[in-house]
Amino acid sequence: MNQWGIPEWLGKEVIERDMVCVYCGTEFTSSKESKKKMATWEHIVNDARIVTRENISRCCFSCNSSKGAKDLTIWLESTYCKNKGITKDTVATVVKEALKNPPKLPNA
Repeated sequence: MNQWGIPEWLGKEVIERDMVCVYCGTEFTSSKESKKKMATWEHIVNDARIVTRENISRCCFSCNSSKGAKDLTIWLESTYCKNKGITKDTVATVVKEALKNPPKLPNA
C-alpha cells in the first residue's frame, strides 16, 4: 500500500492503464524534466475513501493542481480546461465512465 492508501496491485493496474494524463493526454515525464508533466495519483471523485479502479487514476501535476478538490463536472467548465481543450469528450475512458456513473464507496 502506498502513502495514499492505494494497494500495490491497484497501483500497478492503474499505471499500466493510464500511460498519459487522463485529463489532458500529456505524456508523463520525470520531475527532473518538468514537474508540470509529472504523473500524480488522482481520485476522480474527490473522496479518498473510494480506492477503486474506477476512481483512482493518474494525471499530470498541472491538471491535478488545477482540479484540486473541485467536483469533476465543475472543473471541466473551468478556464484551465477551456484553455487546454479539456472537455467531457476528450478525457480518458475511465473519466468518461466516472462522469456517467460516479464511483461510490464499496458496499455503499
